[in-house]
Amino acid sequence: MAIADRSRIVRTKGRENTARSKELIAGILLAALIATLGIRNLVPTDALAPAIVTLLFAVGAITAGLALSSRRGRFRTLWFDLAGGLTFIGVALSVMIEPDQMIRLFALSDQPE
Repeated sequence: MAIADRSRIVRTKGRENTARSKELIAGILLAALIATLGIRNLVPTDALAPAIVTLLFAVGAITAGLALSSRRGRFRTLWFDLAGGLTFIGVALSVMIEPDQMIRLFALSDQPE
């Protein structure tokens, strides 16, 4: 059976993963979590979800910028994957934002809530 034949898998010895992808992804997600916890005390509850989504989009854009400035191929792909993942999480969270929350963020109203 060709699927179970593992003799063709060749492992390279002496070459270590220099990209440290797991640590990088965990570090950026941890930084986003810490920033989210910090934002929670600064913005009202209605504005929390849009602020988190904006933060994720900004971190994703910065990560994509770092990917464009990187010269190494495999490391560059990791940065683009991470930027895409952060953007995807931001899009998924933006689905949960109600339109009324966005209107309250941008529309100035004299009426008390």
